[in-house]
Amino acid sequence: MMNDSFCRIIAGEIQANAGQVEAAVRLLDEGNTVPFIARYRKEITGGLDDTQLRNLETRLGYLRELEDRRQAILKSISEQGKLTDGAGWRHQRYVK
Repeated sequence: MMNDSFCRIIAGEIQANAGQVEAAVRLLDEGNTVPFIARYRKEITGGLDDTQLRNLETRLGYLRELEDRRQAILKSISEQGKLTDGAGWRHQRYVK
């Protein structure tokens, strides 16, 4: 799962552009390792170094876990019948 807002957040944090982050995420999701990407896929990632890639990998994992948790919480509240349209909107606004 890749979210455009994740891409923008990570790009800002590692001083890269969104295209570089998207390419690196795609490679990571395909099962490539950070050292492999840093050494053999520089042309695809626009030259991201191993430190940037490691930070990207760590942050991406955190953001994905956070989004999964957020979705689980919203689902639970919704199943209880306590989620109003306004509450869901407010929650999304403050989380992003």
